Amino acid sequence: VQLQASGGGLVQAGGSLRLSCAASERTFSNYIMGWFRQAPGKEREFVTAITWGGDTYYADSVKGRFAISRDNAKYTVYLQMNSLKPEDTAVYYCAAKRARRLVTSRPEDYAYWGQGTLVTVSS
Repeated sequence: VQLQASGGGLVQAGGSLRLSCAASERTFSNYIMGWFRQAPGKEREFVTAITWGGDTYYADSVKGRFAISRDNAKYTVYLQMNSLKPEDTAVYYCAAKRARRLVTSRPEDYAYWGQGTLVTVSS
C-alpha cells in the first residue's frame, strides 16, 4: 500500500492543523493506520493509531489535543491537531500495519510509510 501524507506547515503555539494521509490500497480496511513523528535528533515516536472499527489510541503527550479519524470509503486517515505546542514540532509520518485490531506503538510493526510532512510550531 502506498501512503501520501499532506497538511503540514507552520503554525503558532495554540493553533491547529489537520494532516491527511491517502492510501492507495482498496483493502484499506484491513490496516491499522497510525501517525508517528520524529523531531530533529530524536527517535521516531508513536503519536496515535486507529483500527478499522474506529478504536483509537494516543500517546500521553497528545491526549486531549489530537484526534485521529479515518474514512474507509475514501481510503484516508486524518490527524486533527489542536492546542499545538513548540514541542510538537516534527516530521509527521502516517503508517499502516496489516492488522484489524492489534494496535502497537513500535515503528517496526508498521510495514508501510508515507513520505512525512513537516509540522513547525512557533512559540
